[in-house]
Amino acid sequence: MNLVFQKALAATVKWFSPRARRPLGLALGLTAVAGLAISCGTLTRTVVAPPTIPGATFVGSAACADCHDEIVKNFPSATHANLMAKGVNATEVGCESCHGPGSVHNESGGEKGTILNPKKDPTTCYQCHLDVRAAFNLPYHHPVPEQRLTCVQCHNPHEGPAVKGGGTAMLSASETCFECHNTQRGPFVFEHEAMREGCTTCHQPHGSVNAKLLTQRNATLCLKCHFQEQRAAGQVLIGGVDHSLLLSQGTCWSAGCHEAVHGSQVNSSLRY
Repeated sequence: MNLVFQKALAATVKWFSPRARRPLGLALGLTAVAGLAISCGTLTRTVVAPPTIPGATFVGSAACADCHDEIVKNFPSATHANLMAKGVNATEVGCESCHGPGSVHNESGGEKGTILNPKKDPTTCYQCHLDVRAAFNLPYHHPVPEQRLTCVQCHNPHEGPAVKGGGTAMLSASETCFECHNTQRGPFVFEHEAMREGCTTCHQPHGSVNAKLLTQRNATLCLKCHFQEQRAAGQVLIGGVDHSLLLSQGTCWSAGCHEAVHGSQVNSSLRY
């Protein structure tokens, strides 16, 4: 029995002794203890159920191969393939876990609107990626909710790593970002070393409370990597230079000091 529950129960029984004769109070006390027991023993879990399509039933992934043979053939290499269940547990999973039951789609010969399409509707992805859905509701986010961008423009649901260009090398994942943000690719004569670590070193790819999807606000972001030291009261040294007054003028890039945050062609301090 949970120790907290034991102590609460003992205290309640002691307080509400037979001599006290307080039936209403006893009932309220035991109700509180029961509530405590439930709160201590209840686990919060997310239940994920396959999507539904009116009038449709599950037919299995084998039926999908009749028309989508290339996708089915390459799917074993996909990150999502690692989520496949085995045996009887896989009866209603596979393609239909994301796209919904496929009987109506099959019988209609692939009629539009008879199956869920992640290329147009991120709701399909949100079923499992609840944290991503929350991120897209933050003040600054990629325009997926506004339907100007879709999940599959950055992610491969059916083949290879889920992040396009992803893998063990962090920089390779940035290739996905460079498809739209080509100016930041370089090459630069003076590069910002953070670029070697990948875009997500400084940016949240889905959404952030900070402008430009930054992981930290203002100079706090830069100080994660650029060591600061204080040798005297009121003095903040960064790179051996006193930044005490500079830090109060704005962010490292908006104060006119290091504007070329991704890299510069002419200045080693990334001033412009």
